[in-house]
Amino acid sequence: MITTKNVAILVGSLRKESLNRKMAHALIALAPPSLKLEIVEIGNLPLFSQDFEAAPPATVSTFKQQVEAADAVLFITPEYNRSVPGVLKNAIDVGSRPYGQSAWNGKPGAVISVSPGAIGGFGANHHLRQSLVFLNVPAMTQPEAYIGNAGSLFDDNGAIASDATRDFMQKFLLAFEQWIERHSAR
Repeated sequence: MITTKNVAILVGSLRKESLNRKMAHALIALAPPSLKLEIVEIGNLPLFSQDFEAAPPATVSTFKQQVEAADAVLFITPEYNRSVPGVLKNAIDVGSRPYGQSAWNGKPGAVISVSPGAIGGFGANHHLRQSLVFLNVPAMTQPEAYIGNAGSLFDDNGAIASDATRDFMQKFLLAFEQWIERHSAR
């Protein structure tokens, strides 16, 4: 019997036609039956303020519940100025507070950076990994996923057009499945 693991996907770009959102949807379609991938929206979260820790807005409570209910987290992010977009950093901060009540704690994770540039968001990928260490998110180390030249990666239906990239992403998901099994606290 296959045990399905629920994976929360956080997309670091809010743009409707985001290459990162396209990748998230492509991965949802490629996922093995053992992984149920679902995008958890972050664009409606308020900017983090310690002032709302005692009585968080409903959007914050819902977001934290979605992350807590997931067995693992998958971050798919562009690179902005050699780092992660502010909206993704905000989601990380919102989910980690109040101190000692982090929704991220112990969740196996993975990072994919997607960029139209040649280096595939390398800087964002590694900056994000620094935050994940503090959050106690064991982030998958191999295979690394820096997806460059992504402007021509998707067909008109949003599927990955490149056989090599599609095969790589399927292998990535299988490795992530094993990572989740190895590092799952449940």
